[in-house]
Amino acid sequence: MTHRVAFTLRVRPDLADAYVARHSPVRAEMLAEIAAAGRRNYSLFLDRGTSTLFGYYETDDDAAARAHLAASPIAADWEAEMAPFFDGLDGRPDQAATSLVEVFHLADQLADAETSASAPTESTRS
Repeated sequence: MTHRVAFTLRVRPDLADAYVARHSPVRAEMLAEIAAAGRRNYSLFLDRGTSTLFGYYETDDDAAARAHLAASPIAADWEAEMAPFFDGLDGRPDQAATSLVEVFHLADQLADAETSASAPTESTRS
């Protein structure tokens, strides 16, 4: 089962341009490590007005993906380099991000509505 994961962090406004530049592009070994952890469809978005960074990815097992990256020397080096870009963090950014609760997903609700519409009702069962 695919899990959709979203999180936020706050980038220091004075370092926003440098943060963006560090992701253009991300080092190949870090990209490979993210993929090896089982994360896919990974995107980061930055609201320059509030310096809020919003991240999204999909994975089959988020706990395993987090554990893989927590134990990875490649990820540890990357996160140590990225830590100064964030406000109010204790520890690694990838481990300290605030997770968000998913409240709506269009494809799930469309599938549920289609299933409900095709299910027999009391009047069609008689």
